[in-house]
Amino acid sequence: MRWLEYGLFLALVIGLAWPVGTYLARVFEGSPTPLDPVLRPIERALHRAMGIDPGREMSAAIYTASFVLFGVLGTIALFLLLMAQRALPGGPGDAFLSTPMTADLAANTAVSFATTTTWQAYAGETTLRYLTQAVGLVSQNFLAGASGLAVGIAFIRGLARQGSPTLGNFWVDLIRGLLWVLLPLSVIGGLVLVWQGVPLDFSPYVRAHTLEGGVQTLPQGPVAALEFIKNLGSNGGGFFNANAAHPYENPTPLTNLLALLAIAVLPASLTVTFGRMTGRPRAGWVLLGVMATLVAGGLLLCDFAESATPPQLTSLHLVGGNMEGKETRFGVGESVLTTIVTSNGATGSYNAMQDSYQALGVLAPLANMLLGEVAFGGLGGGLYGMVMITLVAAFIGGLMIGRTPSYLGKRIGMAEMRLIILYALLTPAVTLTLTSVALSVPLGRAGLVTNGGTRGLTEVLFAYASCVANNGLTMAGLDAAHPYYNLSTILAMLAGRFGLAGLALALAGRMAAQGRLATTSGTLPDDTPQFGALVLGVIVLLGGLCFLPALALGPIAEALQR
Repeated sequence: MRWLEYGLFLALVIGLAWPVGTYLARVFEGSPTPLDPVLRPIERALHRAMGIDPGREMSAAIYTASFVLFGVLGTIALFLLLMAQRALPGGPGDAFLSTPMTADLAANTAVSFATTTTWQAYAGETTLRYLTQAVGLVSQNFLAGASGLAVGIAFIRGLARQGSPTLGNFWVDLIRGLLWVLLPLSVIGGLVLVWQGVPLDFSPYVRAHTLEGGVQTLPQGPVAALEFIKNLGSNGGGFFNANAAHPYENPTPLTNLLALLAIAVLPASLTVTFGRMTGRPRAGWVLLGVMATLVAGGLLLCDFAESATPPQLTSLHLVGGNMEGKETRFGVGESVLTTIVTSNGATGSYNAMQDSYQALGVLAPLANMLLGEVAFGGLGGGLYGMVMITLVAAFIGGLMIGRTPSYLGKRIGMAEMRLIILYALLTPAVTLTLTSVALSVPLGRAGLVTNGGTRGLTEVLFAYASCVANNGLTMAGLDAAHPYYNLSTILAMLAGRFGLAGLALALAGRMAAQGRLATTSGTLPDDTPQFGALVLGVIVLLGGLCFLPALALGPIAEALQR
């Protein structure tokens, strides 16, 4: 039954990829869409108000600078709001705000939301005012998500254009992503969530008397305003500490399905957009096939681990899957599906506690993040992450047949390979360095309040992998709510957001300036299942070379100790 659910979900994502990907291509190519009569006047008004000339395009360097500047300004604005939030009107009352908003926590949260990481070293219901969540966090979910989508589109243009010094206009792409994609989908999704019972209010917290005679505090707030866009914009930060396990955030099977579709469909659809804009639709489908294969592999490993009876229970003659840390209403199936989709989708919107997973169950989402979330990845980032690995495969394949390495008719020379290799090495360099330092200093080890040994190593590696991947998924056994992790994870998030995007845009600029090579009988086909298998093999090979020693000391060693 679980595998039927997994298969139907993947089929639904792949089935939606074509219409959504086609729509995205039309939006960013400026072709007519059904929303144009309403949105084009708004777009023109925004261009006039912001002084944007839509006909003036940007080089890769200027596009990157605009992207970074926009992220920096968003970070500063959110930081100031967080520091001033105690002066804001409205709920919840000060009595419920038990977590102090220190400068290091505010900086971490601001960077986290401005980079779509939403790494949360706090509980929303005990830390933030309603207005902070509804204005500060919701706005960054939209703006950071749209800017990531803009970078992905600019990267596609780099491979699609010939002899062009430009990649488009960042501000034009940003506005189109907001108006034509994120806003309409979020309005529809938010209304469905309200219909399903997700709160959208500014009411005081409710004190309820339980059947056992105790008193329970029920947090309220504008939850539906944040919930859908957090998944759609590759963010994932929860309104409540329990995130998607909380019944106010995720009350029904329909809301759980919609959340997963919001995470996966847009990134998956960008492969179809890629194929249409480059004039090579089959190449886009090959990339989507590789993504789906990786997701299926993650589901296989995680389900195998979590559906087995935990070793601690076998001596008690109990059978059944590992339900520790999981909601009984979701069970193993929907918990595993959510874990794999969120760890692949740069959206750490969890509905189960990963620290309660078995060793191999943790290995699956950790590997997804370490591989760069190339399936399906974040909004924009997943597409260019997959293409960068594909370029490595094309380079290796070209050398194997004695031909000039190329992809989609674009030559992959030494200058291009330097950028590609820097991109491939940035994630392991930052992740492994920060992990080793944290495990070497007392301040880093102080966060291991629950587990040591192999599980403790995994928790620290998981944290930095999540931040570099701009995911935000966390193992709750690591206490990251103090200055050391607040500041060190900022470095990881910035590298994963701006470092990777900058390298991708630099490569796109070089590709856009090239002409297109003629296809001959000696050209390596890049739109066949065989090429997809080569790409898949390169992903596994690079991941193993970079991370296998760390994984062997962490989750693999833990699994062998059982």
